[in-house]
Amino acid sequence: MEHGILDIGPGQLALALVFILAAGATSLYHGLKLERDLLVGALRTFVQLFLLGYILRFIFHLNSVWLVLVVFIFMIVFAARIIRARVKEKQVSFFWPILISMVISYSLVSILVTGVVVGAKPWWKPQYFIPLAGMLIGNSMNAMAISLDRLLGELRRRRHEVEMMLCLGADYQEASKDMVRTAMRAGMIPSINSMMAAGVVFIPGMMTGQILAGADPVLAIRYQIVVMIMLVGSTAIVSLLAVLLVRRLCFGLGHQLLLRPENK
Repeated sequence: MEHGILDIGPGQLALALVFILAAGATSLYHGLKLERDLLVGALRTFVQLFLLGYILRFIFHLNSVWLVLVVFIFMIVFAARIIRARVKEKQVSFFWPILISMVISYSLVSILVTGVVVGAKPWWKPQYFIPLAGMLIGNSMNAMAISLDRLLGELRRRRHEVEMMLCLGADYQEASKDMVRTAMRAGMIPSINSMMAAGVVFIPGMMTGQILAGADPVLAIRYQIVVMIMLVGSTAIVSLLAVLLVRRLCFGLGHQLLLRPENK
């Protein structure tokens, strides 16, 4: 036991693999063909998380603002690549717009939360900045992917409606206003639902981790409230920036819709 935390040894980690074996057996029995994915996922979980643990220990020890910022930018770039791969769109190149949106939004919210709300001194203190920024990026990038996928899908599905409005004199902003609203709503609903269910349906992850680490549950609740509000705010900002930037790429200089049906 270290600092009041029950230690988990190699034997206990190996014992936890029984759940992966159970999932694999279920896949084999029902012919789901997920055994390989389960094996690769389990291996990556062990390797990536242990590697992350040692890297964070090194970063915390050095306590360097430049190293913290390098890690922060790396997380954002990697998240942008994941979103780019998840949103299946070949006609619009939107990697740079989403990267710019993420850098602006995540920098603003992360610095504000760690430096002002939490009051970490300095604001880039690794023990606070990296975990909070990681939660921010990991949660809101899903909302961003949903928003972009919905925007592009709506523009393509309602293409004739958009083109009709453009022919009647509307600019691209007026013609696509409903699509932007639909995309933003789709991206924000999951984080709002999480706020609604927190503390009743489930105990959020950060709060659970702090309680397991021996923190006062009331203090853990305060941190969790800050995190959930932070997630909703960053989701709104990053989704709005990304949707607006990507929407502009969907229209030409003459405000003509560039998106075409996928089968053409």
